[in-house]
Amino acid sequence: MRSKAILGAALALTVTASVHTDARAADTIDFFVVGEGIPEYLAGVAGDAAKGKKTAVARKKGNCLACHKMPIPEEQFHGEVGPDLAGVGSRMSEAELRLRIVDPKITNSESMMPSFYRIEGLNRVMKKHQGKTMLSAQEVEDVVAYLKTLKEN
Repeated sequence: MRSKAILGAALALTVTASVHTDARAADTIDFFVVGEGIPEYLAGVAGDAAKGKKTAVARKKGNCLACHKMPIPEEQFHGEVGPDLAGVGSRMSEAELRLRIVDPKITNSESMMPSFYRIEGLNRVMKKHQGKTMLSAQEVEDVVAYLKTLKEN
């Protein structure tokens, strides 16, 4: 009898996990980490650097300026918590940048940077934001395209 209960519980967990995975797949695109990056485009196509710059500086989207200094003198109030992003396009590959935006905790569990394309394992998320990523797959690609333009002189 006990083995039937354990088998039933295991089956229930399996069904629950597959339903959860299916629900996640409807909202986000699966990605694969290779080494220190995500080599494939999340949205299936390259991003638009001009749109990426707008997303990066938008206070209700990327909000990169909250933590990072960026080579955008026309924007005010650059942060000093994260690294300066001037030249980041020379220092990091497209795949590395993509992973840092998607989920920086994968490469550095102590990172204070938020995960812009993660919905699982988060704490204290407002109801209206639960099950939603901070950026869409295309917005991630747009920001990656913009950051790749920030080359060292």
